[in-house]
Amino acid sequence: MSINVETITKNYGSQKALDGLSFSVNKGEVTGFLGPNGAGKSTMMKILTTYLKPTSGEATVNTYSTEKQPLAVRKSVGYLAENNPLYPEMYIREYLKLHAELNKISTSRIDEVIALTGLQPEISKKIKQLSKGYKQRVGLAAALIHDPEVLILDEPTTGLDPNQLREIRALIRSIGKTKTVLLSTHIMQEVEAVCDRVIIINKGKIVADKRLDELKSGSDQIIVVEFDYRVELEFFQQLDRVTHVANPVGFVYEITFNTQQDKRAVLFDFAHDNGLKILQLNKKNTSLEHLFQQLTN
Repeated sequence: MSINVETITKNYGSQKALDGLSFSVNKGEVTGFLGPNGAGKSTMMKILTTYLKPTSGEATVNTYSTEKQPLAVRKSVGYLAENNPLYPEMYIREYLKLHAELNKISTSRIDEVIALTGLQPEISKKIKQLSKGYKQRVGLAAALIHDPEVLILDEPTTGLDPNQLREIRALIRSIGKTKTVLLSTHIMQEVEAVCDRVIIINKGKIVADKRLDELKSGSDQIIVVEFDYRVELEFFQQLDRVTHVANPVGFVYEITFNTQQDKRAVLFDFAHDNGLKILQLNKKNTSLEHLFQQLTN
């Protein structure tokens, strides 16, 4: 395994940012690392890239300890931070040459990463002249310059337009075929477009760790029903296997059942027995966004 995390805890004074996290990520796997703001995503990534030390526990990257062998870890990791720090006055090739020299590798690698990240159309420009999408490509190129086995990306598509989003996502997906990619994001569509697996953390703890297809095809189903007047949410708790009830708008209710058995007929009979008039009754696909909300609320 390329990344291995064992019971990592990180405290900031009396505040516990990470609370006993354990997970591993294998080569050739793009893993989405999700969680609400303040869940501990960036803290975990900074530990994996040796910018922070854990309070307790151990993390290894390519078998190297992040605490005992930080230089070896840095050599095997490519990191794109959320704010993507760049030198705006430098030309693209000049900036990548700097990174090649810092990593003590041949400058012949520069042309390879320029081709890999699709920077050729803008190669004659200074970084300050680039669009946000191309600046992200430069950041990725710098992270890849030393051909790392592990790529850690913190919110890599923030602020991109739809065309740039597609391009960067396709690039990450391509890179993930041969490398280990850990991707932090809060954009659910990005996870569905790029990731093979999802780890969701909340308040410093893992609340889900599954392959994307398994997570989306779980045992829950959502029935959307609309009545002709308002009903108290507690009323639906009489139904068997109800795990969650929401009232998103008006007299519309989303009822989550922990079963794959179609509950529309049951809900129809329930409404009839209680004198309720149904205006609509539909089965809704369980989305990753809904699962995320359930797990982090």
